Parts: sequence; C-alpha cells; structure tokens
Amino acid sequence: MKLRMVGCSHHHAGADVRERLAFTPEEAAAALTEWRDVLPGAEGVLLATCNRVEFYAATPSGGLPPCPGLIARHLAESRRLCVDDVRPHLITLRDEQAVDHLFRVAASLDSMVLGEPQILAQVKQAYELARDVESAGPLTHDCFQRALRVARRVASETDLHKHRVSIPSVAIADFAAQIFERFDDKRVLVIGAGEMADETLRYLTDQGAKDPVIVNRSLERAAALAIDWKGRATTLDRLVDELAEADLVISATAAGEPILTLDNYRKFVGPKRAQRPLFMLDLSMPRDFDPAIGREPGVYLYSIDDLAAACERNREARRRELPRAERIIVEERDKFFVDARHRLSAPVIARLREGLDLPKRAELERLFNKLPDLDDASRREIEQFADRLVNKMLHPPMESLRDESREGSPHGLVRALSRLFRLED
Repeated sequence: MKLRMVGCSHHHAGADVRERLAFTPEEAAAALTEWRDVLPGAEGVLLATCNRVEFYAATPSGGLPPCPGLIARHLAESRRLCVDDVRPHLITLRDEQAVDHLFRVAASLDSMVLGEPQILAQVKQAYELARDVESAGPLTHDCFQRALRVARRVASETDLHKHRVSIPSVAIADFAAQIFERFDDKRVLVIGAGEMADETLRYLTDQGAKDPVIVNRSLERAAALAIDWKGRATTLDRLVDELAEADLVISATAAGEPILTLDNYRKFVGPKRAQRPLFMLDLSMPRDFDPAIGREPGVYLYSIDDLAAACERNREARRRELPRAERIIVEERDKFFVDARHRLSAPVIARLREGLDLPKRAELERLFNKLPDLDDASRREIEQFADRLVNKMLHPPMESLRDESREGSPHGLVRALSRLFRLED
C-alpha cells in the first residue's frame, strides 16, 4: 500500500494554525486539482473541517509512495504559507496508520465531541469533492468507502450516538447555561445556514428557544432554515443591527475571514447594548469574530478551542462505549487489508489461469482432431475433465495466496509464482 496522510487537528494544533490552513470547498477543489499537476497519476482527498485539515494521498501500483514533505509543501503553498511555519504542527501517517486514523475520524472517535454526527457527512463530502475533480482513485476510493461503512456500523452497533450530541449542544449546555437560566425569552441569532447552524437550532429549540433569527449571505438558504425552525431570515447586511439586539449568537459560516472586527463591534454594536450580556459562540474556522471582542464589557465569546474541557467530560461519559467501537474498527481495518492484499494477487492468479488454459485448449483441439468420431457427450465429458484438472492444479497456489493475504503480505509468494510460471510483471 502507498497511502500517506499529512495534516493537523485540534489535538496538536491550535486555532491560529488551523485558521491559516483552513480551506473553503472551492479552495479545496483547487488544491486537489493542482495536486494532480504536482504528481501526475497521484490520488488525493482533502478533509477540511473546523477541527482538522488532513490530506490523504496515494500513488498507483509501481510508483513510489507519496512524499510527506511534498504533501506538506503543497498544503502550505495552497494557503500561501511558508511550509517551515506550519511543518512543526503537521503529522504524517503511513499506510496502516493512515487507514486506522481515517476509520477513527469517520466514526467520530477522534472528534472533539465523541460521537458527534457532523463528521460523517464531512468525510463523505470530502471524498465526493475529490471524486468530482477526479483526484480520487482506486486506493482512496476503497479507503473512504470502507471508512463510511465503519462509521455506519459504529452508529448502529454502539450507543455512542444514542443521545444526540454535538459541539453546539456541549457549548450551550456548559457555557451559555452559566450566563442564562432560560432560553425561551432570549433573542437567538444564528449566522450561517449549513449543517452546523441546523444542528445549533435543533438543540436550542429543544431547550425552549423561540423565533430565532438566521443571518446568511444567501437569503434563500436562510429562509429555508427559518421555515424549518419557525424563525426569521435576513442577510449579512443586517448583521450589526441584529447583533445589537441579540442575547445569544452562534456563528458557523465559511466566510474565510472575520465577519466582525473589534472596531466594527465598538462602533456599531457595543454602544447600542449598554453592556447587556452577550453570549457569542464562534464555530467557524477561520474564526468569524475577532477574538479581542471577547474582552469587551458584557461579552462572553467562546471559540472551538475553548470547548476542550467540556468535550473531555462528554468523552468520559461515553467512554464505556469505546471498546465496542474500537473492535469494529479493528475488524474492518483487518478485513480492508486482507482484501487489499488479495487484490494485489488477483492479476497473478488471472495470468496463471490464462497460462494453464492456453495449453489446455491446444491439447483438447489436438485430441479431438485425432478422435473425429467422438460424439458430443464424450467431447463434453473430456472438456469437463480438463477443466477440473486445471482447477485442481490452481487450487493449492490460490489457497496459499489467500492464506498469505490473511496472515501477512503475499508479495514474496506472488514474486515466486511469477518466476516459477514465467508470468509477465
């Protein structure tokens, strides 16, 4: 296998690093397209979320494995960064490690909030984007399809997802609840109209919030969400006016740059609030709000990284389900590599069968020419005898290849069979 993962996540890179490496879908598509130019024939999938940026690269059979240094440089240059500035924050995983990691990510075992539902859709979207720009290939296809299968099994065979949990739910339960005793009388403002915004509105509605305001660049998307949650839609042009009236603000956009600076807050929002408490949850990466706003009177601003302790408490509460989820990952990972190694031997088996079929047909033709008076039933019996003989001759090497695929690498046996039967490379 020739698979590499180079990237960073909330485990070992702070928000400032992830912010600089963040990709919009359009930027990710461009980076994947350029990757094909950097390494023709190579595969690539870019998983970019608020908590991680991970580039999965593979090369076809016969080529050298992808160079981690080249991947790191490509990631950095795609964001117009110096690779030396981001390299200390990147990790590299190879082959089995990369597959194991991808399975854990898709199953939400590596998430900040253990069992959160959004990551599965994000993994699927990352693969679909790579497929659309034709940077995915056989190896990344197999890896990501199996990762999606792992995630579905963990969701259905364990209780990790039994109680709906998400980053917004953890943040509101642990932070907003310390500021507000109730939500049914609070002015709720949600910025963005994607999956995270929908998840936030779902949780807030369950907690009693009413008449939310949804702000989005596209009024049509905001209106669709407003209908679902019985709220009101408006555009970003009205952002500062809505912020002046809000009590609780959750932002989850893909703006790529701050939508509210400290200067704009001080000029247009702060003076209208008279230091009324304002809870702000910034779930975007790059961040939507200038972090300095959190130091203004009455403002309680939290970002993704502020949730670490609360998310660890959530993880502890769900930890008893981890062994069952880990067993699923090990089972699927082992099966993935058995299948991958078996596919490696398939061309040799096909050429071996072809090498025996050619002399079989030649000998049958020679025999039938010598016995022109044979009836059809006799000819069929002789042909079946020849087929059974070839299959019995193929059975031992095929079984050996299957056993070797289950227990280790079949490379040595494949090479031995190729030399023994003079098969082409």
